Amino acid sequence: MPKARIKLYGTELKKLNSVSSQIIDIAKKTKVDFSGPINLPTKFLRIPIRRSPDGEGSGTWERHEMRIHKRMIDLVADERALHLVMRVNIPSDVNIEIQVID
Repeated sequence: MPKARIKLYGTELKKLNSVSSQIIDIAKKTKVDFSGPINLPTKFLRIPIRRSPDGEGSGTWERHEMRIHKRMIDLVADERALHLVMRVNIPSDVNIEIQVID
């Protein structure tokens, strides 16, 4: 039976967890087999910026960081369940990727 692999990633953890819980609720309501949400490694984007751009004074730096959190959910590719997953309201800063695996 084919599986659907759903990958979610975004910068805000609360929104990401709410979307993944909605998908899990759909899987439980439609009674399809699922596994997840599996926490994937968080990606850290770090940018060091020098405070004094002209080069005068001490070499002090500011460090900015952005974290990208990731989740993965596998579920059986039932047509009804996938249709309901596609209708989930997804915030603008959460990205979703759906693959069907044989």
